[in-house]
Amino acid sequence: MRRIREVLRLKYECGLSNRCMSASTGMSKGSVSEYLRRARDAGMTWEQACALDDGELERRLFHAVGYNEPSEREPIDLEWAHLEMRKAGVTLQLVWAEYFAAVKAGDGPKRPYQYSQFCELYRRYEAKVDVVMRQSHRAGERLFIDYSGKRPVVWNRETGEAEEVELYVAVLGASNYTYVEATRTQQLADFVMSTVRALEYFGATPEILVPDQLRSAVSGPHRHDPVLNPTYAEMAAHYGTAVIPARPGKPRDKAKVEGGVLIAQRWILACLRNRKFYSLDELNEAIDELLERLNNRPFARLDGCRRSVFETLERPAMRPLPATRYQLAAWKTARVNIDYHVEYEGRFYSVANQLVGKSVEIRATTATIEILHAGRRVAGHARSYGPKGSAVTDPSHRPKSHQQYGDWPPSRVLGWAENLGPSVGAVAQKILEAKRHPEMGYRSCLALIADVKRYDVGRVEAACRRALEIGAPTRQSVLAILRNGLDRIVVEPPPSRPPVPHELIRGGDYYDKKEMETDDDLN
Repeated sequence: MRRIREVLRLKYECGLSNRCMSASTGMSKGSVSEYLRRARDAGMTWEQACALDDGELERRLFHAVGYNEPSEREPIDLEWAHLEMRKAGVTLQLVWAEYFAAVKAGDGPKRPYQYSQFCELYRRYEAKVDVVMRQSHRAGERLFIDYSGKRPVVWNRETGEAEEVELYVAVLGASNYTYVEATRTQQLADFVMSTVRALEYFGATPEILVPDQLRSAVSGPHRHDPVLNPTYAEMAAHYGTAVIPARPGKPRDKAKVEGGVLIAQRWILACLRNRKFYSLDELNEAIDELLERLNNRPFARLDGCRRSVFETLERPAMRPLPATRYQLAAWKTARVNIDYHVEYEGRFYSVANQLVGKSVEIRATTATIEILHAGRRVAGHARSYGPKGSAVTDPSHRPKSHQQYGDWPPSRVLGWAENLGPSVGAVAQKILEAKRHPEMGYRSCLALIADVKRYDVGRVEAACRRALEIGAPTRQSVLAILRNGLDRIVVEPPPSRPPVPHELIRGGDYYDKKEMETDDDLN
């Protein structure tokens, strides 16, 4: 349903054509048209779709849930087919048979093309192969993004070592207006925020972003159906733009930025070759100066420069930036534990106890943790930076009474532990009593019970008994005892020594006698 939502957003917010939406979402144009038709028939708008969860949206668009989606065909790797056809003895029917068998052997829902359709698609491809298309870009349509293969260097002032950093390049299609900056890595945070700064440099948003299929942009690289990284897709949605990654190994898909990278290398990196920089900020200040010279440099065969063409042609066609800057967020899928908490980076955050066992998505920023279920926000917390293992709990998420623990009351957890041995049960009881709310100790108790799978019951019982004797009834101390084999060491009490006879040692009779004399004196 996420891709259906994306189709509706790209149609009603971005106003893209079906072809562009197909390229951005990985769906066929027929599927895009079919989903838009269903939305029109249902009277569905993008604002209404945002307010619905996945289940309700599916019920609105499909009368029989899960059965009325249009059947799609498995795409043909025509480049592979063309390469196979060059081999001796290979026929088109043999290539189709191998394609057909591979699709049938896979677990995907798509069906293979039949032989006649396969032949027709291959013949069309064969007629176009090696024909170079001259690309003409509409104003404000595409921003091409890439990294330079040649990297600038930042020097460590203390050690004198050189560190290579990345050079990020973004080029607008119609005006060639360019943005360049240096970053530490190509990882997600650097890549997303470089794109944000590029849009802020332009002061406007294009319709489409065209990055490489690097992991920071595409979490599931694929020639025909790439899966966008959730964080990068969210950033694009925040700025009201679409993402259409270039095909792997197809530099012609982003020829603009390939040329822009070469220009950045020649007019920026080459100009800095004899200078030393001791920080990334210092390097970017020098890049900014040369970038302004590059964008203001007159064209060789055309009137004007990159900046003048951008201001007169491209900026008016682009959308304005949103009122707020995108805040970097990371996404994670998690399952709600029986203590109605989910874990993110070693800290635990509560959700409504009715969601125990459900799969949810976690959206984490530097300040907040949001938890979503079926596309709907179900909980939000201030992000915790406390000790690992600490929990952030909303009191409204707790069960209202002991009966509302459902299948997981504390007595059930204690019963499991006591079945393993009295000492195991005693340690579990101590763990629950040490928590502010008993259910907050469920994870430790279940982990203690699960230790039986790695160590036999007798060892776990002995370790718990030793932990009780030393006054440390926690799962961590039990685990430390097991790892170090201390449960196998028999601790004998120190031997008792008989009293040594001595004239200065008085026995009990002496004190009994003194007490009797005192009583007689009182009488």
